[in-house]
Amino acid sequence: MTHPNLTRLKDQADAAIEAFLKQWPESAGDGLYAPVHYLMRLGGKRLRAVLALSAAEAEGTSCEVAFPAAMGVELFHNFTLMHDDIMDAAPLRRGKETVHIKWDENAAILSGDAMYTLAHIAFAQLSAEALPKALRLFNQTALEVCLGQQSDMAFETRNDVTVAEYMEMIRLKTSVLVAASLALGAIAAGASEERVQLWYALGEELGLAFQMQDDLLDAFGDEQVGKLLGGDILADKKTFLRLYTQENGGMAAQEVLAKWDGQRHDAPAKIEAVRAAMTAAGAADAARDLMHAHVAKAMASAEALGLEGSHLEWFQFLGGMVTQRTS
Repeated sequence: MTHPNLTRLKDQADAAIEAFLKQWPESAGDGLYAPVHYLMRLGGKRLRAVLALSAAEAEGTSCEVAFPAAMGVELFHNFTLMHDDIMDAAPLRRGKETVHIKWDENAAILSGDAMYTLAHIAFAQLSAEALPKALRLFNQTALEVCLGQQSDMAFETRNDVTVAEYMEMIRLKTSVLVAASLALGAIAAGASEERVQLWYALGEELGLAFQMQDDLLDAFGDEQVGKLLGGDILADKKTFLRLYTQENGGMAAQEVLAKWDGQRHDAPAKIEAVRAAMTAAGAADAARDLMHAHVAKAMASAEALGLEGSHLEWFQFLGGMVTQRTS
């Protein structure tokens, strides 16, 4: 799916980030910045940056006022990816070697820390009026993302994780940053507190829908996603699909999951067996239903914001993009 706004705002975000990072060339800092440039050049949708710029425009200002927020959320997001890849021992990111594979874990840790710092430097370019409020929200969001990641890791050693706990974990790990991206764009544009909260609610629901689709793509997508298909299944990761299957698939599903837990000797067979159990339990259908429900709530917030015309159409497109994306 494509849209003129998606291309236009992504291009503007990319240009702003590229210009910003020129202050820290790849060759500088004894190699500190090379992984930063490498990861940012791998691309991605720049969804969070695009959302920040979109909110600013919808509030009636030029998207340029939100460039610092867009750069900040995108740099922070990629910092989390750099460190997540270490924790997940992931070999690929967007179809290319992850930073800790191309360099080493120490380089990925330190360059990730640099990206986190660069995000704050970017935010510091906001107006004096917007900056305090934006930093409060960003710092709270950053802490919540860490809490979400900690819960995700803690789930690895627990056998009693519930679907409800999983939904709260992904809200923290994924959704709050999507929510903050819209809210920060609105703050940069000088929006009222009431409108900032509506933007946040819109993004929170979009983020939850996005994660539902992520779970579905990992288990039922294809190799074009740029990650290993079935990676969550092979890692016995507590996703919505797995937890729903445990809770609703009965003894047959639980036996399948127990049989394959910890097994890596026959990856294709494990993926096929677990996917079959998930399908039989109705997990994939439940994830799709939940994804669409979250998009509907996001659109309700868009209507409460009074979005009309091209702005409303754009956010309706974004809702559809979340549910229909293939990568």
